Amino acid sequence: MATTIWNTYVDGECVELPATIDDIRAALPAERHSEFERAVGAAAPADLHLLLGHWALETRPDIRARDAATFARVEAGDFTGFTAAEDLIE
Repeated sequence: MATTIWNTYVDGECVELPATIDDIRAALPAERHSEFERAVGAAAPADLHLLLGHWALETRPDIRARDAATFARVEAGDFTGFTAAEDLIE
């Protein structure tokens, strides 16, 4: 069976993320497995895809750190590189 992946983009580059419960678990550090299992076990079926997306990103601490730095910059008032939704051309 082929491995299923999700794609996201970081600085315009495509990054592959695991997309199955087994592949996400395998990509996480062992100390996070029980936390992951509890979250998956408690998830409502309609929310499972969102939960798996969250945990797929947790397999990439580098992406999480970059996201945290971006949010901190925006919270500090630095909007460099951002375009307000109302400024987008439809």
